[in-house]
Amino acid sequence: GVKGDIDKLLADKDPKTTELYEMAKQVLFEADEKKVIKANGVYRFFPAQAKGNDVLIFDPNDHTKLVEQFSFPRQSQPPYLCLADYLKPINSGVMDYVGLFAVTSGIGAREIANSLKDEGEYLRSHTIQALALELAEAFAEKLHQAMREKWGYPDPAELKMQDRFAGRYRGIRISLGYPACPNLEDQVKLFRLLNVVEIGINLTDGFMMDPEASVSSIVFAHPEARYFSV
Repeated sequence: GVKGDIDKLLADKDPKTTELYEMAKQVLFEADEKKVIKANGVYRFFPAQAKGNDVLIFDPNDHTKLVEQFSFPRQSQPPYLCLADYLKPINSGVMDYVGLFAVTSGIGAREIANSLKDEGEYLRSHTIQALALELAEAFAEKLHQAMREKWGYPDPAELKMQDRFAGRYRGIRISLGYPACPNLEDQVKLFRLLNVVEIGINLTDGFMMDPEASVSSIVFAHPEARYFSV
């Protein structure tokens, strides 16, 4: 229920904000100390090209072998963007690359949250689940930063964390279900390419990730790549 600028509220020692912050830190410390929550991640770069609205994924060991294909919608109004536009077209003769990753910070979170709920610790139960979700997003941001460095596009030294949260870096990471790639069933393709189940994430019948505190993304490095709706 805390509202407003959290950093300012903490600096002003707002009682409610300070109490909640200290409790969240304690819950996180206990989770780390007792190793009740685990975090895992996997990423890989794949050779890729565009064919119309399709992204063609090739075998990293054999660039002539097509291993997967994603089809994305195109805007019906100017500038008529499609995610496939951020890769070299297949008739260019130039092989491009796309990144895929999946991370989770939720392994064990549900069990400890349910245990706390059974003990009547409802706020702490909610807090551990909320922390797991935020940690997964932080993990995704950190992994994307590492991928940019591996790709040869490191962030400028002066770039601050708040700039990263605002996406002020080269390229984008798109999670399936976003407006530009609304087909959640494509999670099956991403999971197969990365063998995501090996890091403890599974898909539900509705193609949602379990544990919930997980993030998967397709990463484009094009300098003009940006988020958009279709």
